[in-house]
Amino acid sequence: MAVAYERIADQLRQSIRAGQLMPGDRLPAEAKLAEEFGRSVPTVRDALRVLRDEGLIEKQHGRGNFVRRPRTTTVRTNLRHQWEKNRARRSLEERARTGATERETGLDVDDLIFHAAYRETTADGDLAAAFGLPEGTPLLARFYRTRCAAESAPFSLVTSYLVRDLIAGNPALLDAANEPWPGGSQAQLSTVGIEVDRIEERVTARPPTPEEAEELELPPGTSVLVLRKTSIDTRDRIVDVSHVVLPGDRTEMLFTTPLERW
Repeated sequence: MAVAYERIADQLRQSIRAGQLMPGDRLPAEAKLAEEFGRSVPTVRDALRVLRDEGLIEKQHGRGNFVRRPRTTTVRTNLRHQWEKNRARRSLEERARTGATERETGLDVDDLIFHAAYRETTADGDLAAAFGLPEGTPLLARFYRTRCAAESAPFSLVTSYLVRDLIAGNPALLDAANEPWPGGSQAQLSTVGIEVDRIEERVTARPPTPEEAEELELPPGTSVLVLRKTSIDTRDRIVDVSHVVLPGDRTEMLFTTPLERW
C-alpha cells in the first residue's frame, strides 16, 4: 500500500502527464500543497523529491519547483558512421547543410549551438595502449559540446584524440577555429589521405561524476552511457580514440546489423 508521500507524488505526476501542469509551470508552494493534501510539509517535500528524481520537476533556487521542460531526445545509431563516410566526399556546400547531431535529433543546424576546444597533449598509459603507440606520443585532444539553442545542457560530452603526426600535414586540422568542420571527423581525416575502414564502439553504463551530472543537468539517480569509439583506417592504424558521455535520461542507442542471406 502506498504511503502518503507516494500518493501525493502520484497525483502530481498524473497532473503533469495529463497536461494540467505544463512544462515551465510553477508548482504551488510546499505549505500550500501540504494544506491541499492535508499532510505535513516534510511529507510534501518527500513527494517532490520523488518527482525530481524522476526528472519530472526541477527546483530553482529561490523560486520554487517547476515542471521540467522535456529535453530533446537523441537516437544514436551505428549507421551514422557509413552516413558520415559517404558525406566526406561530397561538396562543401552539401556537408555544411547538416550533420550527425541534426540527423539524430531531428533539429536543424540553426537550432544548435556548437562549441569546440583543442589542446595538445601526450599519450598516457591508457591512450598509448589504445593507439598501440609509446607513452608520450604527441596527441591532439579535441573537446566538443553541442546543445539545442532552447536548452542549456549539451547532448553529450565528447573528447576525441588524434595522433598529431598523422594530421600535421594539414595545419587547419590543428586549429579549433576551423570548427565545426563540415562533414565531421571523417571529412577532416580525408584531407590528409586517411580513409576510415571500420569503427569499434564499446558502451558501458555507470553513475555520472559530479562534474558530468552538473554539465549534463541530470536528474538525481540518472546514469550515463559511456561510449569508447575507436576508428581504424584502411592501413589498419588506429587514427581516432573518442570518449563520449551520454545522458541516460534522453539518449537511445539503436543498433542495426545487416545479416548475410543464406
